[in-house]
Amino acid sequence: MAKTNNFCFCSLLPFLCFVGFLFIPAKAAVKSYQFDIQVKNVSRLCHSKPIVTVNGLFPGPTIYAREGDTVLVNVTNHAHYNMSIHWHGLKQYRNGWADGPAYITQCPIKTGNGYTYNMTITGQRGTLWWHAHIFWLRATVYGAIVIMPKQGTPFPFPQPYREANIVLGEWWNNDVEEVVKQGNRLGLPPNMSDAHTINGKPGPLFPCSEKHTFAMEVEQGKTYLLRIINAALNDELFFAIAGHNLTVVEIDAVYTKPFTSQAILIAPGQTTNVLVQANQVPSRYFMAARPFMDAPLSIDNKTATAILQYKGISNSVLPVLSQLPALNDTAFVLSYNAKLRSLNTAKYPANVPLKVDRQLFYTIGLGINQCTTCLNGTQLTASLNNITFVMPQIGLLQAHYFNTKGVFTTDFPDRPPTAFNYTGAPLTANLGTKLGTRLSKIAFNSTVELVLQDTNLLTVESHPFHLHGYNFFIVGTGVGNFDPKKDPAKFNLVDPPERNTVGVPTGGWAAIRFRADNPGVWFMHCHLELHTSWGLKTAFVVENGKGSDQSVLPPPADLPPC
Repeated sequence: MAKTNNFCFCSLLPFLCFVGFLFIPAKAAVKSYQFDIQVKNVSRLCHSKPIVTVNGLFPGPTIYAREGDTVLVNVTNHAHYNMSIHWHGLKQYRNGWADGPAYITQCPIKTGNGYTYNMTITGQRGTLWWHAHIFWLRATVYGAIVIMPKQGTPFPFPQPYREANIVLGEWWNNDVEEVVKQGNRLGLPPNMSDAHTINGKPGPLFPCSEKHTFAMEVEQGKTYLLRIINAALNDELFFAIAGHNLTVVEIDAVYTKPFTSQAILIAPGQTTNVLVQANQVPSRYFMAARPFMDAPLSIDNKTATAILQYKGISNSVLPVLSQLPALNDTAFVLSYNAKLRSLNTAKYPANVPLKVDRQLFYTIGLGINQCTTCLNGTQLTASLNNITFVMPQIGLLQAHYFNTKGVFTTDFPDRPPTAFNYTGAPLTANLGTKLGTRLSKIAFNSTVELVLQDTNLLTVESHPFHLHGYNFFIVGTGVGNFDPKKDPAKFNLVDPPERNTVGVPTGGWAAIRFRADNPGVWFMHCHLELHTSWGLKTAFVVENGKGSDQSVLPPPADLPPC
């Protein structure tokens, strides 16, 4: 049987793993992967510890496919934790059973059991990623998804000579789940990470890390495509390469109008493709990643590095240092995000909903609730419209599909219970929230506008929000309180950026629009793992349409039992 190219540049990415695939009619292919969840000892920063991995790899294997392909990933769980895997950014049309978030679209895969995620890639091409979607296990269980255009379809930008994945992450010296449990016992945030990583490696600025440094060889005069993914749990990150400009050509697997920048900002959950020209004096240059934080919060502000090395240059040459924006450079961030625009051509249109059927306004807040098991009697929490989401004991999609009563309600409010000066002086009284598994019901094919408003409940902070099952258009953002009378007049309804994860500015707001044409139960949550675990999440129940191909597909036979 004929094989297709796997686009695996093993000289650059030795950790890639490809299983195999075969042709079926219409030039679509079936790509099959085996993911064995297993524990492996890994050393970083002079510390060795057992971590949960896929196939013993950290980061995990890259999924390669083409637009139109079917991807089968058989996940077998050999670890002592329950497991589920989310294919971040894949739309999973009518097929939420393959989406992956534990207790939202499936119950987790128990130790010794397996589940095959069956996914068809429709109308998508570019860089996405996959990660564990239970507990904090995505600290080590993650990898890239590379979707090539259909055979014979070129990129809408200059063809690169080579490409490489740059997956940004975080590393804890101690067991992450134990760190989280300790924080929960105190009712406080867990200890911050000990390092950031690039392709699982912190780089030579950290102790014991000379051999734990990712290096990429380039040839003078060639152009390279970097597929950059922020797999960090809690940090927005700047990324730059010393002496080299980055030309942004894609975000969250959607082509953009190209623009050049000395650095990029990438929030947890987001992906960014950039072109890099190897046009500098042949030498060694640091690639670097460091957090952005413009709120009064403590974070792991250490810099991860990798090396861009010109062919023929000795390893003894000291790399040139990168210049990254300052830790709190809000001006750079606002300017950078304002440059992001959808390509919006005849072939790749930006189909922005111009008429809105349903308007939603969600406030993002931190809070403090009573906690009988916490040492100080209280715990930090988070909420949308003052509701802290309570995870169910069975999958919400199962409950919806089989009409199981008592699992969730569909009375999540369209607006907060009380209007106030959301971004005024810090609010430190009456910080309790309501608890509930409350969802919002959305009519099939209706158009939705959602304004996400940060608040100064305890503190303002930037929040990257991810919506499963959909892309959306970011039609507007701003600092301060959203003004429903004045701000919509400034919305970009022509070529706004299209993403699956939006960064809500610190002390500001973001407005998104999407058409609810994918029936099922779709999770929406802050992609800062800390805030997700505190309850900063909800889900949409998108109703079935009337057509035969507009309803949720039946569940697969091997769906994990609850």
